[in-house]
Amino acid sequence: MEDTVQNGNGENTCTMSLEAPATVMKKEETLLDHMEISVVEAEKRANGALNLKDFYTVYLIETKVVDPDFKEALSEISSLWRRYTEFELLREYLEVMYPYIVLPPLPEKKVLYAWQKATTDTFDPDFVDRRRAGLENFLLRVASHPALSYDKQFIGFLQQREGWRESLKETGYLKHAESKLKALSVAVRLQKPDKQFENVRNYGIELQNNLCNLLRIRARLVEKQYSMYKLHVNYGRVFSEWSAIEREMGDGLQKSGHYLDSLAATIDTTLEEEELIADQLKEWLFGSSALQAVVRRREALQLNKQEACDNLSSLYEQKEKAVQGKLGLMSRLFGSVDTEEVREMKVQQLDQKICQGEETVKQSDQELQLFSEKAMEDIERFQVQKVIDLRETLTSYCVLQFKLARKGLQTWQNIKECLESMPQ
Repeated sequence: MEDTVQNGNGENTCTMSLEAPATVMKKEETLLDHMEISVVEAEKRANGALNLKDFYTVYLIETKVVDPDFKEALSEISSLWRRYTEFELLREYLEVMYPYIVLPPLPEKKVLYAWQKATTDTFDPDFVDRRRAGLENFLLRVASHPALSYDKQFIGFLQQREGWRESLKETGYLKHAESKLKALSVAVRLQKPDKQFENVRNYGIELQNNLCNLLRIRARLVEKQYSMYKLHVNYGRVFSEWSAIEREMGDGLQKSGHYLDSLAATIDTTLEEEELIADQLKEWLFGSSALQAVVRRREALQLNKQEACDNLSSLYEQKEKAVQGKLGLMSRLFGSVDTEEVREMKVQQLDQKICQGEETVKQSDQELQLFSEKAMEDIERFQVQKVIDLRETLTSYCVLQFKLARKGLQTWQNIKECLESMPQ
């Protein structure tokens, strides 16, 4: 689907498709081309008194420079521990400093959706390990991005053992973060919303809805599937008990019971693998929110330009009234309130404000245009990566279901052979 695009001035410029381009984008060099990054383990630690509220989890990040040309600029081998809150700080910093980029999401800090059947215990080993994998994926996403990967604070996050938080504050990103609040509800105030970015926002909403529905259905199916497979244990128990009272049929019934027990146990490992696939889908569920966030930040810039234009129009009107003041009806009837010198001074002051206003409009327009160009470039990158990843993820889900079905078919085939081998 292609749409006519408007630039910051409302002029038609080009077209955009919300599907990935037919040709794969040219790969740019990133930090990941020179360094290996992994989050190898998680550790539960106590902070102060030994009660539940004072426990927290840290994650061990290991990096290794594999390019000899980079070994002088970076620590060849590094390992350090980071808390989840530090990952959050890093992402917040990147969001402020690179507002036009669709940032990769962090994994869940806790279960966010009621339809998820995952544990709500944030210290559960399975949950922690899945979050560890998600944090590693986040770092790999950032390290493979041509703009984000060489950021000084990101590299410091990977290799700076002490003082990273302090160096992050020294960047002054918190001051820039204040402008983010303005971007929360500006869309309804825009006089001429950009059609291109409206399409992007609507696409992000639809992508979010579809992935959310997919995960919700999957959770319902898992619950029923788990119950159904576990019911086969009852089959197995009945067959085993039955075999104890049969002479000719005993072996066949006992073997059939074992096969059914094995089938019931299969669902546990299958659903563990399926949870990993669900996490990959949730990454793009949260990524759709990041896509919408880029649009909101652009709308904030468009609002700045709109306000600058409105202010400039007001100044033009004030100057026109000041110049024509002595020709007005009230001036002819009662005489001018202001002297000629006062009017000239007002006009001069308004001229100065108009010059400043024109410069503000020019700067806000340039900022909007630059943001739009960079954002569309990164949105295209997002679309390409989305298609690659979701195709692989959904294919893996199909393969997993095929393996489960094949296991079930083989089990019933074995049971059939056991029953057929019974003496007549």
